[in-house]
Amino acid sequence: MNLDVLVFSAHPDDAELSMGGTIARLSKNGFKVGLIDITRGELGTRGTAETRQQEAFKSAIILKTAVRENLNIPDGNIQTDKENLVKVIIELRKYKPRIIFAPHFNDRHPDHINASRLIKEAMFSSGLPKIKTFDKEVPQDAFRPKKLFYYMQTYTFEPSFIVDISDTFETKMKAIKCFESQFHDPKNTEPETFISRPEFLSYIEARAHFYGFQIGKKFGEPFFCEEKIELDLTHVIKG
Repeated sequence: MNLDVLVFSAHPDDAELSMGGTIARLSKNGFKVGLIDITRGELGTRGTAETRQQEAFKSAIILKTAVRENLNIPDGNIQTDKENLVKVIIELRKYKPRIIFAPHFNDRHPDHINASRLIKEAMFSSGLPKIKTFDKEVPQDAFRPKKLFYYMQTYTFEPSFIVDISDTFETKMKAIKCFESQFHDPKNTEPETFISRPEFLSYIEARAHFYGFQIGKKFGEPFFCEEKIELDLTHVIKG
């Protein structure tokens, strides 16, 4: 099955927090979107890897994604080595997405930085015919997505573009809240983390308000591209 979009995240819940509204909007408009979690998040302070896997599948149903997979690369050890590159290349060649998304390359969490580096290198290598890969013992053809876009996590950046998620913000929040083991719960006795503080989800909403305001909308999600992006003015005029 070919996908239109493939979103890579270092941990389950990263994609929802950063671009859940965009994923929901793409799915709503008939595009086939896949999610690939690089690790199971087994080093997370709260919950377990098994719990987060269950939460991830619940979220994927809400976002109406076509695919959700996990590469099972060790949490806290996302290296850009041959083994990990091949894992990502196999996914790219299997689903042939036109566009891929990855964490921004400057962030608070080292896993996000390393995941970004891994995806960028795999995107390039996936287009090289002399790198041989197999999906279920079947040789794969070389393939390279057209664009790589980066989503925002903890550290901010000047966006290349902002996506209007006014109509899908509530869906984003429902998907995020599937990961109940990770967020504030007064009954949870596990140690508090950066994202389990009561105000964290309010911050996610405030940031969506902020970027939405930048484009004259209620909610928005920011993205960065290292390359120039073509703009069709007829769409702006007609829209």
